[in-house]
Amino acid sequence: MLPDTSRPPTAAAPLVTSDRGGVVESEHRGHLVVTAPDGSVTASAGDPAAVVYARSALKPLQLAGLLDAGLWPQEPGGDDEARRRALALAAASHSGQDEHLGGVLAVLAAAGLDERALRNTPDQPVHVPSAAVRIARGEGPSSLAQNCSGKHAALLSACVALGWEPGTYLDADHPAQRAALAGIDARAAVVRGAAGEPVVSVDGCGTALPRTCLADLARAYGALAAGRGGDGAPDPAGARVAAAMRAHPHLVGGQGRESTAVMAGTAGTLDAVAKDGAEGVFAIGLPDGRGAAWKIADGGARAHRPLAAAVLAHLGASPALLAAMAPGVGEQPVLGHGEPVGALAAVAGLLG
Repeated sequence: MLPDTSRPPTAAAPLVTSDRGGVVESEHRGHLVVTAPDGSVTASAGDPAAVVYARSALKPLQLAGLLDAGLWPQEPGGDDEARRRALALAAASHSGQDEHLGGVLAVLAAAGLDERALRNTPDQPVHVPSAAVRIARGEGPSSLAQNCSGKHAALLSACVALGWEPGTYLDADHPAQRAALAGIDARAAVVRGAAGEPVVSVDGCGTALPRTCLADLARAYGALAAGRGGDGAPDPAGARVAAAMRAHPHLVGGQGRESTAVMAGTAGTLDAVAKDGAEGVFAIGLPDGRGAAWKIADGGARAHRPLAAAVLAHLGASPALLAAMAPGVGEQPVLGHGEPVGALAAVAGLLG
């Protein structure tokens, strides 16, 4: 569904509150939508048609576009363990722990490259203890340690495999960028200008960044998790991405990360696919084709945990399953002198 950018958006709705002593101290507003397998909206708060930068929640769709273009053709017996790890890291906003950095180096090495080929913005790991170790060793920010290095290693791998110039892979008109953008557009229609061209900005890591409708993002994740396109036809590339993310949720995020907790915690039950994006974006898909997505208006990520619990409960997760998924999902206590005096929680009755 093409987003209608001509109409004013519906006001953001209260999604999560933080109460202290029974009084609401803070409130996170935003937009949330749940979609059925047929793409219809079944529940929402705020504006389900809000047009957003989905940021790193687009990575699985970008990766599917690279696979569509010819990156890493699937062997007759299916993806082996090394390939599944590479796919998971390519869809990741990893925490920069040792297994993440080692995995990205392995992907680069398989393409005959090393970390010097990476052009993503240097940073320290998201994982605070890993960042502290690097700093204590005198190591500054690096492209390898930055959370998007897996995606960039996949872009570079596509350049090597498909004969594209790797040194300019971040240029907006580079074939790798066009393939990644096509992967998004095929699964969650991007906003286009008057002449019909995609309107893009630049993401924090340097890749092209389009805008999408929030409901389309939810639909795309439902379809991704189901291994099909929006038209119901099989989507082999999307299915491979979803399978790899489910197989290695710890590579997609990391210790204590919400996306990892949702996928690891629902393995064998809901079998969700989940991914976060900067500035308060999160998306979930289920194998039956249902999807959900939200955008926190203030860009804060702390609302993800209670919202993930509320959405998963709405999608069928039992209280026992949700309790077993912590940390990473669920209400968070608000402390007073080290003792709980309130909670950060989804608004009561948010999804009916």
